[in-house]
Amino acid sequence: MTDDNSSSLEANWKSLEASWKNDPRWEGILRPYSAADVERLRGTLRIEYTLAKTGAERLWNLLHSEPFVKALGAMTGNQAVEQVSAGLQSVYASGWQVAADANNSGQMYPDQGLYPADSVPKLVRAINNALQRADQIDHAEGKSGTNWYAPVVADAESGFGGTVNAFELMKAMIEAGAAGVHFEDQISSVKKFGAMGGKAVGPTGELIKKLVAARLASDILGVPTVLIARTDSHGAKLIRSDFDERDKPFISGERTADGDFLFRGGIDAAIARCLAAAPYADMVWVETMKPDLEEARRLADAVHAKFPGKMLAIDCASPLSLKKTIGEANMDRFHSELAALGFKYQFVTLAGFHALNMSMFDLSREFLNSGVKAYAELQERGTKASKEHGYRAAKQARFVGTGYFDDVAQVISGAKSAAPKDSAE
Repeated sequence: MTDDNSSSLEANWKSLEASWKNDPRWEGILRPYSAADVERLRGTLRIEYTLAKTGAERLWNLLHSEPFVKALGAMTGNQAVEQVSAGLQSVYASGWQVAADANNSGQMYPDQGLYPADSVPKLVRAINNALQRADQIDHAEGKSGTNWYAPVVADAESGFGGTVNAFELMKAMIEAGAAGVHFEDQISSVKKFGAMGGKAVGPTGELIKKLVAARLASDILGVPTVLIARTDSHGAKLIRSDFDERDKPFISGERTADGDFLFRGGIDAAIARCLAAAPYADMVWVETMKPDLEEARRLADAVHAKFPGKMLAIDCASPLSLKKTIGEANMDRFHSELAALGFKYQFVTLAGFHALNMSMFDLSREFLNSGVKAYAELQERGTKASKEHGYRAAKQARFVGTGYFDDVAQVISGAKSAAPKDSAE
């Protein structure tokens, strides 16, 4: 290495080190590696990840300027477009939904880590591509009222392997344009759906190492990804190892035939994990069977006593009846009460799955009974929603970009751009 290269490397890592020290974005974030490590591992050519970087910056700003950010899980790019059309400012990409019907195997799976590791990045890319198309269509038509680039928060499961796997998966998420990514502490090989009990978790230190791996990946790629630590210890009954001192208060000492130790899950175990993970993450999240305001308050009080201002996330979904779980009388103030406790990202993981399936079931049942009348009524509802609320898919040709690509073709041919003469819209 020449002296000039050495000087350049030193200047770069010193600049990065100063940013970590002085930029409020990194206040309270612990990195057990140096800026010199990051610069050494970056390589010589800096590649820009515009979607991920812009999305991460926007997500961070929303989290600090809005009382809280709402999001729904999207299974397709089209769903994400309609979410933004309706006014949502972020999109969630759920591993559960990817397992169910949006994975690269083309299979329908339960949420047990069975799908290929690149499936969620592929969904994130599809979502961003769809949002980009919506932006291109509006921009070509001279419209500018919607910021289509809603930041996507993506599910990285437990990283699909060890720390290097987590490192590579984080890179793939950033390359696909993810703004935020969460990693959990379940053991991949025996993973269960987040709201299920009887789960098995790895040691606390393993989660921390994967968070470090993810942060290192985002630092190397130069993207301030919002990193979320999720723990499934609330519903855990087993733990893979007993070597981590932080886990010992919750381990009985008994072992299963597979060698796992019995684990006493619950809110205390979850709080302990959040406190251990908090310095390495921008936000912490406890996955539970149901949203519970009293447990949320306990978590917030414990985390903020040690880490004031640390942001919290919550999954508002449940396999149980939310009307019974939350109480119908409490629903109107549910989100604001959570926001007051510091739950800045409030989302529903399975929204896309249930919206897609319920709407198709309803249409199919109505079509069976009344034929084309059922579809005609669906059209009418879409047209009304388009006029009154901005629903876009009612104009299906415009929605998918027919006019936009006609414009492209006209520009290529040198002719004056115009909408198709025979367009039904």
